[in-house]
Amino acid sequence: MSEPGGIELSATLRRIERAAGSLATASVARMDETLPWFRALPADQRSWVMLVAQAGARSLVQWLREGGGSADSTQEVSDEVFATAPQALARSISLQQTVALVKVTIEVVEEQVGTLAAEGEEQRLREAVLRFSREIAFSAARAYARAAESRGSWDARLQALLVDALLRGDSPDVLASRAAALGWSDAPPVAVAVGRSPGGEVAAVLHTAYRLARRIGVEMIGGVHGDRLVIVLGGAADPLGAAGKLLPAFGDGPVVVGPAVPSLDEATDSARAALAGFRAAPAWPTAPRPVPAADLLPERALAGDAEARRRLRHDVYAPLARASGELLETMDAFFAAGGTLESAARALFVHPNTVRYRLRRIAEVTGFSPLLPRDAFALQVALTVGRLDPVVSPTANQPISGTSRQKAT
Repeated sequence: MSEPGGIELSATLRRIERAAGSLATASVARMDETLPWFRALPADQRSWVMLVAQAGARSLVQWLREGGGSADSTQEVSDEVFATAPQALARSISLQQTVALVKVTIEVVEEQVGTLAAEGEEQRLREAVLRFSREIAFSAARAYARAAESRGSWDARLQALLVDALLRGDSPDVLASRAAALGWSDAPPVAVAVGRSPGGEVAAVLHTAYRLARRIGVEMIGGVHGDRLVIVLGGAADPLGAAGKLLPAFGDGPVVVGPAVPSLDEATDSARAALAGFRAAPAWPTAPRPVPAADLLPERALAGDAEARRRLRHDVYAPLARASGELLETMDAFFAAGGTLESAARALFVHPNTVRYRLRRIAEVTGFSPLLPRDAFALQVALTVGRLDPVVSPTANQPISGTSRQKAT
């Protein structure tokens, strides 16, 4: 057979076939000599590279025998080079490193053209090797693209399983093993954000989120559950602020951020709070975006979230009941008067300054100020919940923890 120019290279082909093994050995030796990172590879990965080098020499012979081949056959021949190595090689060696390996191999072949080529065929062999090296470069790019697609699909499935386990509250061992497979370092704090998915391919949705997360330097695991996008953030000193920078990854509607926790083991609590907040968020149309799950306690309680009811009862109503009956009485009078301080003072037969003092005490005890409309709404719901679900008054030696909005989930 001949090249596209019609000139036969049969004698050269026989020489290259005989020298295929020595070419591969010389190429690997040169890699070991010139590429420090190659010397550090484990023995099994070095053997994979040797297989690729040997396949490359055989493919060169086949390519030359077919006269350079048609476009389809050329791709098929060059793709066979990387088909000899396990797919794991693409995860161990970067595309840039693979290009360096190809470059070294081509240099070794070019140096031996004088020995490999039959008399008068040296230049034609050099040109053929140059063209074949281009095909090998394209083949390497295709191999890495396929590996990336496969890895992306697998990672998306694994992330979905992890997020599902997180929402179910599976054991820490299950969470840890799946997170480790994804390369999660569990940098504190950890928080979960929930919003609507923008729709489309799951891999594309997660890719957008990952790109944004990398840009701000935080860890991320994500999953799409139905129409919801659930994102686990790690290592963000300000999870709410970080979620705000990830908003382009979400679809329209509210984005709710659960409380920060020390590690992924405890992220189930953050996920549940964020999900409960997401379900209740439509009741607060003017809520900020993103919004902390703790700011949605009253809506969550009205939507049937038992944890929100417990928080309002223990962290808001109980401290008021424990402080003194005057605070509850003042709140009732203040709300009954439509938030008018003077009217509340007349109803209580006290000076308006006394009412002002008590309202400040309520804000100090609960973290919610009756003078702010949004806080007043939360206090009214807490009063209702507390009276419907009475709590046992704590003793002085058994205080109820978490008496502020900041401690609520």
